[in-house]
Amino acid sequence: MIAEITWMHWVGFVVAVIIFLALDLGVFHRKAHSIRFKEALIWTGVWATMAMGFAWGLYILRGQTEALEFITGYIVELSLSMDNVFVIALIFGYFRIPLAYQHRVLFWGILGALIMRGVMIGVGAALVRQFEWTLMIFGAFLVYSGIKMLFAKEEGVEPEKNVVMRLARKWLPISPVFETHHFISLVNGRRMFTPLALVLVMVEATDLVFALDSIPAIFGITTNEFIVFTSNVFAILGLRSLYFVLAGAMEYFRFLKVGLSLVLVFIGAKMLLPMFIHLSTPISLGIVGSIILISIVASLVSQWIPAQEADEAGTNQE
Repeated sequence: MIAEITWMHWVGFVVAVIIFLALDLGVFHRKAHSIRFKEALIWTGVWATMAMGFAWGLYILRGQTEALEFITGYIVELSLSMDNVFVIALIFGYFRIPLAYQHRVLFWGILGALIMRGVMIGVGAALVRQFEWTLMIFGAFLVYSGIKMLFAKEEGVEPEKNVVMRLARKWLPISPVFETHHFISLVNGRRMFTPLALVLVMVEATDLVFALDSIPAIFGITTNEFIVFTSNVFAILGLRSLYFVLAGAMEYFRFLKVGLSLVLVFIGAKMLLPMFIHLSTPISLGIVGSIILISIVASLVSQWIPAQEADEAGTNQE
């Protein structure tokens, strides 16, 4: 018998997330420190294991279909977040944020992202319930975004051109220097925002832009609000540790953007042409997973071959 999702499940999930976040900041990362690769990899595994544990719980309570929808949504959201990782790394580099302070910025940035995405999912779900043709608009937007991503040129981060950043600098009192890991400091008896607060604003604005792609994408997999919300939350929670794992190695994933663009086009096409493209959840999961896996393998191989050729050339010269 399939269990019904009630308000108690929603409340229980949100409370559990709040407890995990409180433990994260208040216990495991109470003191600001540099997150090393090994620690980040462990935490990435912890969040991924928790996500799969949640999927197993869904399988028991709601059946195979919703469990696979959750896994597909989780993979799509996490994959799209990998592109966000690269942009966040550029932001930290632009502002020269010390490594010890980056986790704190990501923590509060992701907390804001959870609230923001929760609101966007609620609005999106309400639109889909009221106007089913909204899914067609989402699909068209995803196809457009996928094609645009495929042909877009790599650009650096230019905060001075960001509207949100310009407004923040204009209307908020900003301190010229860092004040340890705080977002607000006392300067000459006046409370001012630190440069770290500006970085937090930039990270939030960046996530908003990426959410415009990821939220419609998850609705292309399922319109179940609980699955949409929970898969988004688990992907966002894993983003912090994923950042410290991948931030220094994004140049090795040169074809990932191609894979992500194809995923967006595939999901968008499913939403635009439901009469012609009707695939089961397991098949959709297989296609999405295969596209992302092939793009990652192709990226690594493209880096490995020149390295091997360089090694062979060096050996022959000797």
